[in-house]
Parts: sequence; structure tokens; C-alpha cells
Amino acid sequence: MKTWLRPSLSWLLICVPIAAVLEHSAPERQTLIFFFACAAVIPLAGWMGRATEHLAEHAGEGVGGLLNATFGNAAEMIIAIMALRRGLYSVVKASLTGSIIGNILLVLGASVLAGGLKYPRQRFNATAANSQSTMLLLAAVGLIAPAAFHHLAGKQALLVEGRLSFDISWVLLATYVCGLIFALVTHKSLFAGEGGHAQPGEGGPPWSVKKALGILAVATALVAWMSEILVGAVEATARSLGMTEVFIGVIVVAIIGNAAEHSTAILAARRNRMDLSIGIAIGSSVQIAIFVAPLLVLLSYLIGPRPMDLVFSVPEVLAVTVAIAVATQIASDGESNWLEGAQLLAVYLILGMVFFFLPG
Repeated sequence: MKTWLRPSLSWLLICVPIAAVLEHSAPERQTLIFFFACAAVIPLAGWMGRATEHLAEHAGEGVGGLLNATFGNAAEMIIAIMALRRGLYSVVKASLTGSIIGNILLVLGASVLAGGLKYPRQRFNATAANSQSTMLLLAAVGLIAPAAFHHLAGKQALLVEGRLSFDISWVLLATYVCGLIFALVTHKSLFAGEGGHAQPGEGGPPWSVKKALGILAVATALVAWMSEILVGAVEATARSLGMTEVFIGVIVVAIIGNAAEHSTAILAARRNRMDLSIGIAIGSSVQIAIFVAPLLVLLSYLIGPRPMDLVFSVPEVLAVTVAIAVATQIASDGESNWLEGAQLLAVYLILGMVFFFLPG
């Protein structure tokens, strides 16, 4: 009984039914719905983090990072599909951009900073990190090539860029599958990690795989539900707060959609489990860039009012390229410190300011 009386983020779970009730009984209170939905995601992300931590104990750091990236991106995938069905392709692309830079700058930066404040120097497998970073560079090529073609090919570009995006999507998906085989089959030892250095008794005894998967599935479903409510209110809230739609998609929606990765990656770093932390942060960006984005292009042929392309705006392409370049540099030496985390966060703040002042 005393455990339940302690101050805990789990108390915010009360915001789940409150957000749902407001959504149905007071749909005009969009700003209020938005903030309650945001608050509801926080404890749910924490439970996802705990479940993934326990799964990593059974499956290893590489699989644990992949699981968290997959479940953490579930809400973003649902949000993107909803926008896709309504033809809001600019919102889809902005949220994808925000998710990529949010994971490799905000999530990774906060994790490295949090871990670095506790441990002067943290080490991780440089080969595995470089493999993920190379995947990110491929993602940058996948974004730069269609955008460059769009601006260099003139009027002829409009006739073929849809087909170009379709073909590039298949290449990206095939490469993502190759990356999974590399990480989980042929070179899985590189992604196994060192098991972390958690303190004795920290977090209690490990959960069974069945319990961890069950909690992860329930928490993911609730996060997706709250994200759906949140996105429905975000545009009205943004207008009342004076934000632009670009800023909403790139920064606001992305931060909320990445809440699960935020908590889990930071918690892993604080326990000196940098292989898991980096696997979550960079792995999630890789999954968004070379799996979710091309998959949405293919799905647009089935559920969208028209096919979606991979032609992102110039600010979006530049932001992703800069973020990938900085993250690749920091992940290349196999160790991190708190200053590198602060540098990643500084880049994210600068890009956030650019998108905030960018005309709508």
C-alpha cells in the first residue's frame, strides 16, 4: 500500500481517461485536450521503457533497442497513416523529419548528457554504432536525391518524381531488411552490449518475457490512442499558441511521438547501458527514415487520395543532413561524455529555432 502512496509519474495515468472523456464530451476544448493527452503519454512511455528494459535482459541490447524503436514508433506510424488517408502529406513529411532529428539530437543528446553527468566516460560498441550511422547516411541520400532531382530537373521532374520516389522506397526497404539481418543474425554479437552496470537491486527482479511483452503491448496501444487524440487537437492548440504547422509537425508532434524513446534511452544511459541507449535513439531514426517513410510512400498508393513522394522541403533536408552528420561524428569513437550530449542538444535547439521562425 505504501508503494502506491509514493510520488510517481504513474499518477499521471489518470490523464488517460480524462483526455478520452474531454475528447467526447467537450471537443471544443482543444487546448485542454492537448495538454491532458500530452500528460497521459508521459507515464505510458515510462511503462514502455520499463518493459523494454526487462526484455533487453532476456534478448540482449541489440534486440532490446530494436523492440523499443519499433514500439516507440508505433504511435508515429498511426499518426502518419491518419494524415496520409486525409492527404496531409506536408504534415506527414514534417513529422517524419521531426522524428529523425528528434531521435538523433534530442533523445541521444539527452541520454548522453544524463549518462555523462553520472559517469565521466561511457563506452559503447563503435562498430555497431558506425553501422547504424551508415544507415543514417543512406537515409540522408534517400532524402537528398529526390529533393535535388525536384529542383534540378525543372518541369520534367513533376512527371517522373513519383516513380522515382516509388523506386527509391523499395531500395530503402530492402536495405532496412539487410540491416536487420546484419544486426540480428550475421553480426548479432556486435549489438549484444555488455549487459549494463545497474546497481544491485535496481529495478527489482526481471519480469518474465510474457509479462514484459504484455505490458509493452498495452502501453503501446494506449500511447497510440492518446497520440490520436493529441494530434486531433494539436492544430487548434497551435493556432491559439501562435505556432506554425511546420513547427507543429517537426518539433511538437515529434517530441510527443518520441516520448517512449526519451524515457527509455535516458534511463538506459543513467544505468551505463549506452549500447541500448544508442540502439534506441539511432535505431529509431533509422527505422523512421528507411522503413516508415518508404512504407508510407507505398501505402499512399492504397489508402491515400494520391501517391506521396519523397520530396522533402529544403529546410527539412538540411536539418536531417546536419543532424546525421553531427550524430555520426559523435558516435564514431565508441565513447561519450556529457559535453557531447550538450552539443547534440544545442544543434537541436538551433534547428528548432529555425523551424519556429520559418514562415508557415
